[in-house]
Amino acid sequence: MKVASGLAVCAAAFASEVASEEQTAMGRALYLTHCAACHGNNGEGGTQPVGEQQTRPPDLTKIAQRRSGVWPILEVMSIIDGYTKATRPREGMPVIAALNEGPQVTFDSGNGRSRNVARRLLAVTTYLETIQSPKPDRSVP
Repeated sequence: MKVASGLAVCAAAFASEVASEEQTAMGRALYLTHCAACHGNNGEGGTQPVGEQQTRPPDLTKIAQRRSGVWPILEVMSIIDGYTKATRPREGMPVIAALNEGPQVTFDSGNGRSRNVARRLLAVTTYLETIQSPKPDRSVP
């Protein structure tokens, strides 16, 4: 019985890891489609303002570093698409409505509340977390 339950835990962990890898790959593809033109293919920021934008797009690999090692997942979602409607739009940063399209997934931001979010939005946010340099020490909702 213990072996069977141990195998179930390992299988669940493997399935979660595979799902995470798929989500990260999807997030990278979406990033390249919707974000790379301004922030660069590697997320380190554009070399000059794009279009009518007056400021250089920021380095997305340093989001956590700019927040003392904290990965602010809801803030990032909000900047991308107005998810929480609590973050003011950034100059020159468009709301990427296409990331709210498609299937929804249940998401626990770490504050004990589960909610449905667009799978595409979560994928891009997950991808952005993977390119943080240095890696975040912790996450906050």
